[in-house]
Amino acid sequence: MSTAPIARLPLRSLLFHYIDVDLLDYASDAVLAEETTSSYMLLVFKSGNGKLFTESFSASFSPDSTFLLSPSAAYQFESVNDSQIEYFRISFRIFHIEGGQAAPYVIPLFPDRQELRIYPQTQWNDLLNQLYVGHTNQHDLEAHRQQLHFQKIIEFLLEHNLQVDQLQSSAQTVEQTIQYMQTNFQDNITVKQLAHMANVPSWQFTSIFKELTGKKPLDYLTELRINRAKEWLTHTESTLREIAERVGFTDEYYFSRRFRLMTGFSPRQYAISMSQNILVKDWNGHEVRIPSHPSRVLYCGETVGDMNMLGIPLIENHIFCKDNPLSQELASKLSPDLIIFDHYDEALYSQISQIAPTLTYNSRGSLNDRLLMLGKWFGKKKEAQQWLLHHNSNTLLMWKQLRTLIRPEETASVFVFHRGKRLFVMGNIGLSSILYHPDGFRPAGKVQQIWNSGRPYKEITAKTIHQYAGDRVFMMLPQSPESKAAMEELMNSPVWFNLPAVKNGFSYLLDEQDWNIEDAAARDKLLSLLPQLLTQSS
Repeated sequence: MSTAPIARLPLRSLLFHYIDVDLLDYASDAVLAEETTSSYMLLVFKSGNGKLFTESFSASFSPDSTFLLSPSAAYQFESVNDSQIEYFRISFRIFHIEGGQAAPYVIPLFPDRQELRIYPQTQWNDLLNQLYVGHTNQHDLEAHRQQLHFQKIIEFLLEHNLQVDQLQSSAQTVEQTIQYMQTNFQDNITVKQLAHMANVPSWQFTSIFKELTGKKPLDYLTELRINRAKEWLTHTESTLREIAERVGFTDEYYFSRRFRLMTGFSPRQYAISMSQNILVKDWNGHEVRIPSHPSRVLYCGETVGDMNMLGIPLIENHIFCKDNPLSQELASKLSPDLIIFDHYDEALYSQISQIAPTLTYNSRGSLNDRLLMLGKWFGKKKEAQQWLLHHNSNTLLMWKQLRTLIRPEETASVFVFHRGKRLFVMGNIGLSSILYHPDGFRPAGKVQQIWNSGRPYKEITAKTIHQYAGDRVFMMLPQSPESKAAMEELMNSPVWFNLPAVKNGFSYLLDEQDWNIEDAAARDKLLSLLPQLLTQSS
């Protein structure tokens, strides 16, 4: 690991001043609106999975994830499957002391990092819990103790996340041994040797190693060797003895036993099975062996039109989505030879992939990326490219025909109520993906930021809708009665009637099922629906 210095913090002259700590939680139906920091803010997640969006980066979070935001930073959470989110929010200020004068310091502390490095997690959690336990005590002496305790938290962060010319932390040196194992797995490697390389006691080395990888050192080493053996079995005619020796096993029989234990196959059974499959990478980076010509594909996602457009052989009448959740028992009975799974939950992915080879897929990704990935998986790359070329050509032709109906630089926005009473503005999917075009509409106001970041949508509040509303506003009519009631309440309020687009007669109420579906078939349909709508309203 490189220890090259970055621009140094003036630590000798920085004063860290603790303000407050909160333990917050969002229920599964809570509004996750954008907020702005008034000081430095440390976010430490205790439960929940999702994404953190800021103006400069987006990152996935899970329990124990830690992020530090600078003052005046806008941020927003998006949960996976509306899971409950619980997190610590620690606020503090930094002052730069120079010449006896204190000035506010607002420069990012760790500009090279998004999620912060934390180890050991148990010690970190203890520090946070102790800070929170005393946060309600208003006694001056206790407040002073809180400040002192907070300095331990800052010291912990600095020690693990500053890349300067100093001795590396134990976690960093253990990370180096992991890299060593990845390139030297065929050698005779012992825990004692690795611990010596990391310069930590053997007992501590194993604990840190498991914290970083989730596995004991020798189990991790065995997995490295078996994974490399899989490649040799698939691509060479080498004997088992030769392969065993190449990956670090001195006994081919022990190699075979370990291989069967990890994969459920003998090495030769695995080689025969893999010869009938192809290796592909899914949306989340899993490398998966799938049938070269699958005939029973089970799809769990929202964009079935993508599959139909490329003629992918789905199991008839068994398409799972949010309104029709995947039943593992039913999925198993259907005997698919491939599952396409639109989900971020790694634990659920592990369960589903036990039924059949499983590929993760992102219905909210760009249409171009989705179809090209499907084309690669199913040997239909040429068909995907031809469809995209034809679709883009028809989109350009549509906007040329509509040119007289749209003013130069005219803006538009698309809104929808989902998940009960929660309001969203659409980014780069659904109707917006058609509207925002060089020859069409421009993203309005703060929608431009959403579009630039590649976000599919953003949750907002009715009070802030004017910041996102364009010259034309398109409101989607939702299916849920609760969402529909919330939409009607907004559209009957002064907030809605005061929008310039509404005053000028350029607001549209459209059925979500026809207008805001993202798949390839729906996108083609919009090319005929949109001209009819805009022509009638002009």
